[in-house]
Amino acid sequence: MDVHNFFLILFLILATARILGELFARMGIPSVLGELSAGILLGVSGLGIIEVNDVLKVLAEIGILLLLFEIGLDTDIQRLKEAGGKAVIVALFGAVFPFAVSSFFAYYIFDLTLVVSLFIGGTLTATSIGITMRVLKDLQKEHSEVAQIVIGAAVLDDILGVIILVFIYDYAITQELNMTNTLHTTVFILLFLLIAPTFANFISTFMKKSDEHQKVPGFIPTIIISLIAIFAYFSHLFGAPEILGSFAAGIALSRRFILPFGMGLRNDEVFLEKVKNAITPIAQMFTPIFFVMVGLSMNLKVIDFTSTRFWTLAFVFLVIAIIGKYMGAFLLRDSSALKKALIGISMIPRGEVGLIFAEVGRVNNILDNEIYAVLIFVIIVTTIAPPFILKWLFKYEKDDLAP
Repeated sequence: MDVHNFFLILFLILATARILGELFARMGIPSVLGELSAGILLGVSGLGIIEVNDVLKVLAEIGILLLLFEIGLDTDIQRLKEAGGKAVIVALFGAVFPFAVSSFFAYYIFDLTLVVSLFIGGTLTATSIGITMRVLKDLQKEHSEVAQIVIGAAVLDDILGVIILVFIYDYAITQELNMTNTLHTTVFILLFLLIAPTFANFISTFMKKSDEHQKVPGFIPTIIISLIAIFAYFSHLFGAPEILGSFAAGIALSRRFILPFGMGLRNDEVFLEKVKNAITPIAQMFTPIFFVMVGLSMNLKVIDFTSTRFWTLAFVFLVIAIIGKYMGAFLLRDSSALKKALIGISMIPRGEVGLIFAEVGRVNNILDNEIYAVLIFVIIVTTIAPPFILKWLFKYEKDDLAP
C-alpha cells in the first residue's frame, strides 16, 4: 500500500466513524453502531473503497487493547473476584451449549460434514467483549456487577474459543485428532495468565517511581504501548500457531494483563488518574478503527436473501447463538431476572471473534459460500442487535452501579 493512499484511508475511517458515531449518539443509538456502520459503508458491503489489510488490522488491534486497558483500570477488583463463580457458569454454558448444539444440528439435521459442523460450532462459541464493553462504557455501566460478570465470563469464553479453534483447525487440515497443538496453545495461554500479573505489578511500580524523574514528556503512554507491542511479539516466541498468535496475545494482554496492572495502581489514585488522562486520548483515536474494521470485514454481498435453505440455516443457527449465550445467565442464583437478562444479552455479540472463525474456515476452503454467508448473517445480527437491547434494558435497572 502506498503511503499517500494509507493516509487517505485513515482519514476516511476516522472521519466517517466520528460523523456516524456522533449522529447515532444524537439519535439515542449506541455510538459503536455508528462506527460499525461506517465500516459497512466504506467496505465491500457498501461503497467498496476500503479493503481490509494488515496495517489496518494492526491499528484495530491496538484500538481494542487500549479500550480494554481503560476498562481494566476502572475495574473494581473485589467485585470481579466476587463475580468469579457466576462468570464461570455463564462462560461454560455459553461456550459448550452453542458449540455442541449447533454442531449437532449441522451434522445430523442438515447433513453437513463433520469438519464444517465443528467450524460452525466454533464460530458460534465466540463472544466479542469489545462490543459489549464499549456499550457499557458509553452507558456509564462499566463499574456495574453486570460488567464484572461479563468481563470474567468473556475471559474464559475467549480462552475456550481459541482452544476450540486450534483443535478444529488441526483436525480440518490433518483429518486426524491431534491434541499436540491444542495442548500447546492451552499451556501457552496459561503461562501468559500466570506470568502477566507479576510482570504487570512490577511495571506499575516501575512507572510510578520513574515517571516523576522523566525530563521528556510522554513516558506513560510510551510504556503502555511498548508493553502491548512486546507481549504481541512474545506470543510468537511461545510457539502458538501463527494464525492465532496475535489473537491469543490479545486475550492475555487485554483481559488478564490489565486487571492486575490496574490493581497495582489502585493504592495511588493520583497516579492512576494520570495514567487514565495519558491513555484516554490515544484510545479515543484508535478504538473507532477497531469497530470500523469489524464493519469492513462484514460482507453482506455474499448473502443470498432469496434462498430458502439460507433462511432455514440462518434461523436455526441464530436461535442457537442467542439461546446459547442468553440462557447461561439464567442458571445464576441470587440475581434478578433483569440482571440475568442484561448479562445474557451482553454475552451475545460475536463481532470480530466470530469473523475470525468464519474467515479461517473460508480461506482454508472448509466453508463454502452458502455456509459462510449464513455465519456472516448470524454474526451481523448478533453484533448489531444487543447494543439496542442493552440500552433499552438499562432504563429499567435501578441499583447496579458500584458505590
